[in-house]
Amino acid sequence: MIGESSRPEVTAREAIDALAAGSYVLDVRERHEWDDAHAPGATLIPLSELNERVDEVPTDRTVLVVCHSGMRSARATDALRGIGVDARNVAGGMLGWRDAGGTVVSGDDDEGRPTD
Repeated sequence: MIGESSRPEVTAREAIDALAAGSYVLDVRERHEWDDAHAPGATLIPLSELNERVDEVPTDRTVLVVCHSGMRSARATDALRGIGVDARNVAGGMLGWRDAGGTVVSGDDDEGRPTD
């Protein structure tokens, strides 16, 4: 159907639950965005570096891809799926993550803090 996307997506709530269960979350934002706040346990590979670092992305499990609002992660999801990675876009990105009450950390902090 026209305008229908075949890109698989998960909601922010589903991503939060999946991360808690040990899923791989790939954050494709830039370093300064990551330093401000990111999901604990996520891996940072900025979209601008993904081509050069794609071998760091696991191919043996589902990869949940997140950015600020869902646009860059959609592009990354499409690219990863194009090479056979089971990637899924996190709809709404980190904005949705925060709205769903997901924990975030800043800088290299691994302790996490609930969002307001």
